[in-house]
Amino acid sequence: MGEIETRRRKLKFRADRRGFRELDLYMQQFTDAHLAGFDSDQLDQFEAVLDIPDQYVFDWIMGRDTPSEAQRSEVLDLLLSFRYSAPT
Repeated sequence: MGEIETRRRKLKFRADRRGFRELDLYMQQFTDAHLAGFDSDQLDQFEAVLDIPDQYVFDWIMGRDTPSEAQRSEVLDLLLSFRYSAPT
């Protein structure tokens, strides 16, 4: 397994187990849909998103608040535009 794949696996684990159940479910679907295609720069951006406290990210996803311009990135915008589909 290459270095980038190892990094993707670590970031997926971290994203899927944030400790905030609703955000865990959202992140699991997001990482399943997008993480495999992220290049090194996008992985850096995703890691920066994971460093943001859960409540802020959840409020952004729910549309209750918006990130500052300094927090914006291609990956954060992709995350915020992602639409969760409840499992059937």
